[in-house]
Amino acid sequence: MDHERVLRDVTVRLPTASTVPEACQWTVAALARHTPATATVLLRVHDRLRCVAATGAWQVFSHVPATADGAAPARLRPEPSVVRRVYASGESAAVPDVSADPDYLPVRPDVTAELCVPVRDPAGRPIGVLDLQWSEPVTLAPWRETAERLADRLGARIAALGGPPAESRSEKLLRHAAAFTAAPTDWDLMTAAITAARDVSALSAAVLVLTGRRGPRLGAPTDTPGDLEARIRAELTDAGPAALDRMIDRAHRYGSAYTLGEAGHPPTEEYLPLTRAGARTLVAVPVGAPTAGGVLLVADERSLRPDPTTVNLIELLAGQAWTCLDRLRTLARLREQASSDPLTGLRHTGPFGQRIASATPGRTALLAIDVDGFKDVNDTYGHQAGDRLLVGLARALEGALRQGDELYRTGGDEFVAVIEVSHPQEAVGIAERLTEAARRTGRTISVGIALPRPGETPDRTLHRADQALYAVKRQGRDGVHLSAA
Repeated sequence: MDHERVLRDVTVRLPTASTVPEACQWTVAALARHTPATATVLLRVHDRLRCVAATGAWQVFSHVPATADGAAPARLRPEPSVVRRVYASGESAAVPDVSADPDYLPVRPDVTAELCVPVRDPAGRPIGVLDLQWSEPVTLAPWRETAERLADRLGARIAALGGPPAESRSEKLLRHAAAFTAAPTDWDLMTAAITAARDVSALSAAVLVLTGRRGPRLGAPTDTPGDLEARIRAELTDAGPAALDRMIDRAHRYGSAYTLGEAGHPPTEEYLPLTRAGARTLVAVPVGAPTAGGVLLVADERSLRPDPTTVNLIELLAGQAWTCLDRLRTLARLREQASSDPLTGLRHTGPFGQRIASATPGRTALLAIDVDGFKDVNDTYGHQAGDRLLVGLARALEGALRQGDELYRTGGDEFVAVIEVSHPQEAVGIAERLTEAARRTGRTISVGIALPRPGETPDRTLHRADQALYAVKRQGRDGVHLSAA
């Protein structure tokens, strides 16, 4: 193999390449004339190594993660690769037997050897890799030298052309859509949506306004909101719920809208708070359903004219964000239903078991509560009357507890309160407040109290609270009894 000829073939063509993809394509094409290897050039674009040019395979990977995300769950972490290893280390890798390298990422089923070298800018920083894979015997040492010299010349030409290609807006859209899907909470999702809107639109500020049960509200801010975004949020907060409602209504009634950047024309009344904040460019896109969604506002202090494609992309982002937000809310409702009593709305046995398992000995008290004479109500007036009694009593007991105390329904007419106390008599005082609250509803309750002992199982603590409750029943009901320490 005449390696000098390989270098000449590439060197002659590179200076005439007018774009980075063209320079990369000429490099792999020249290599293809001298070797049957699969040749691929991958360049760093945002957080990925994107395949810019390739030859010699039926299929290649479009992109490879540039770095490993150690914070991601194991199931979401990308597969390792020689390409990523070489880019991260800046050191070439010659793999004579790919079956022996755990980082090998298969491109062809018959590959036996791989050579990967970094592509650097003139300052020596890696900007990508040149990867070669063979399916027949090859001596890697001379190819390593040739590939490194080719990569250096390619890196210089890429730098002269302005560096690796920028991430396209459609690529940004896909990246952010993936972030929406992975968001674990409403807050994370709204933050991701605002960040995505700014990134895709190239405008400096984004604010999400959502309808809620207590009226419209501003979505979660990003960690580093700019000055304009902070001013917009302040103006919208001062404007009040009615003004936010009008913005949402306008967006859903008439659809997306954007400014033309023409001076001397006043904004509609709905958007006066944004112009007071300094916004001169605005894209407003409806989010979700009119009665449950909101509006995404993307703005800038500069007077610009967003093109319709930008608006379309923001609409796609808003649609994807809403779909993911609706999914998160549905899952939250299902979890709440699974852990709550459908009659009273109180949490039931599952969450109660988790709570008492974490009880602090000497600081946590369990109050076992039983409704006196409940069976007589059911037998005399029917189950509907019994249900109404339980709902009313649950509300009364909740009202008598302090902030942070927890009430559970663990059976038909059985409740348990878990409270934090500094001494046993404090628990007795809370239990007496509960009995007084029950009396105000026209019913009485019996309450047994137990404080967890060091090393005691939750079931044993609850058993002692039940025994204390039975002691109240034996003494005539409508009272409180503290289990012996």
